[in-house]
Amino acid sequence: MEAKEKEKHNDKKIPLPEVTFATFILSLNTSALVHLGELPEPGKEEPKCDLELARHAIDTIAMLKEKTKGNLTEDESALIDNILFDLRLKFVKKAS
Repeated sequence: MEAKEKEKHNDKKIPLPEVTFATFILSLNTSALVHLGELPEPGKEEPKCDLELARHAIDTIAMLKEKTKGNLTEDESALIDNILFDLRLKFVKKAS
């Protein structure tokens, strides 16, 4: 990329959301959905399923749930429970 093109590209930065527990969990959820083939990878047109990577993302969320037990707000706890339920259901459907 030429210098002018790089400068133009850098000017179009998307503002990032505030870092919170919820945005972190939602980011891991998005990663799991990509690996489950529910969403395409950034820059790709077709979704691709990789159950091993999907399981890793789901297991990471489950580990965070366990490690943060008793320290989450009611909303955060509900968010993580709902995401895990949804992801596990999708995983079982894809794996069978």
